[in-house]
Amino acid sequence: MNPLAEELNSILDRTSAGRLLSDFGRRIYFPKGIIAQSAEAKKDAKTANATIGMAYHNGKPMMLSALGECINALKAEEIVSYAPTAGFEEARTLWKEAILAKNPSLQEKNISLPVVVPGITAGISYTADLFLGAGQTIIANDPSWDNYSLIFETRRGASIRGVPFFAGDGLDLEAIRTAVREEAKSGAVRIILNFPNNPAGYSPSVEEAAALCECLREAAESGAAVLALCDDAYFGLRYEEGSFPESLFAVLSGLHERIIAVKADGPTKEDYVWGLRVAFLTFGSKGLAAEDFAALIQKLEGAIRSSVSCSNTPAQFLLKKTSADPRSAGEKVRNYELLRARYRAVKQFVAAHEDFMPLRSLPFNSGYFMSFACVGFDAETLRRELLARHGIGVVALGGSYIRLAYSSLDEEQIAPVLETIFNTAAALGA
Repeated sequence: MNPLAEELNSILDRTSAGRLLSDFGRRIYFPKGIIAQSAEAKKDAKTANATIGMAYHNGKPMMLSALGECINALKAEEIVSYAPTAGFEEARTLWKEAILAKNPSLQEKNISLPVVVPGITAGISYTADLFLGAGQTIIANDPSWDNYSLIFETRRGASIRGVPFFAGDGLDLEAIRTAVREEAKSGAVRIILNFPNNPAGYSPSVEEAAALCECLREAAESGAAVLALCDDAYFGLRYEEGSFPESLFAVLSGLHERIIAVKADGPTKEDYVWGLRVAFLTFGSKGLAAEDFAALIQKLEGAIRSSVSCSNTPAQFLLKKTSADPRSAGEKVRNYELLRARYRAVKQFVAAHEDFMPLRSLPFNSGYFMSFACVGFDAETLRRELLARHGIGVVALGGSYIRLAYSSLDEEQIAPVLETIFNTAAALGA
């Protein structure tokens, strides 16, 4: 059991609440991870706060013009009515059309109608409810988003097989292939594919994407059932030529009858609406017919009904209205260019310091983040030093990595912030 859970249990065990806790109640805890560190940074990061996965410009969150105007234009039934458990048909159809447009190789016959869920986190959690249980294993990148552990291990009682996905300037395909082959011997492979990756900020090349999909096809050919959960939270934010331009879901949903692909995505980052808490789950498989997709959706509806009942009504109509506004496409391009300029500023600084030994960057080419491996000192020590002495907030992960969310820094902040991080790391590593 996690030490943080044990600490909370020791407090509650002095009361009747402790005697009443369920098994899950005893396992659950609030991690001192990204959210807790972000809260600390929000209070003390006077210079720069590069902790949270949001996109800021001039100190304020980016927001599409249509969104602010549409809030006051919604009808009563678009604000306070209950939504259907699977979401409003208009929102589901709109998102399916968007998925098909952004993934031109995707065949519509191989996917379901998306289901509305209250955020990508909830979508991943519902997928785990359906496909992952106690004693089972899911392959994930190491390091990965800290919420995976809470969802898969603490909530579901499963195990994460952490695999270092990166080696050199790209993916460690051999390590991933080895893990998949070993899991396939049990008769089932479960893997979560998060690209652009959090925390590394990497998307596979066209060749790497093909190799990843071939690896899963081989597992299916061997007789294993394969679940490929595509966490596409940062979909579309690729900054280099040569990156695979679609979601891996587009390939995996039509690759083999024994591969079940699930796409968790939404407007959260794509449309800069982090707090609306609306996202989508879409099933895909060459081996599923319409009635099979319908059965899976009913299972998913049961999971939604038994937890939040339905998703946010106004968020679904705001998505519809902002998508139709002629200004939105251009504003999204503008925001993308701002993020890409920040990415290039980070890339330029890192390239100029590639021989700096205390901090070694993981490969990055996309998304909101990049990460450094700390050499010779603890990442948490660096995080605390930066916050206390310099008012700079970063996230420490797993004791060995720090994550920089350059999405929340204006371009002119990036070089000074990185200079301070490197100087601080040099002093710690001396």
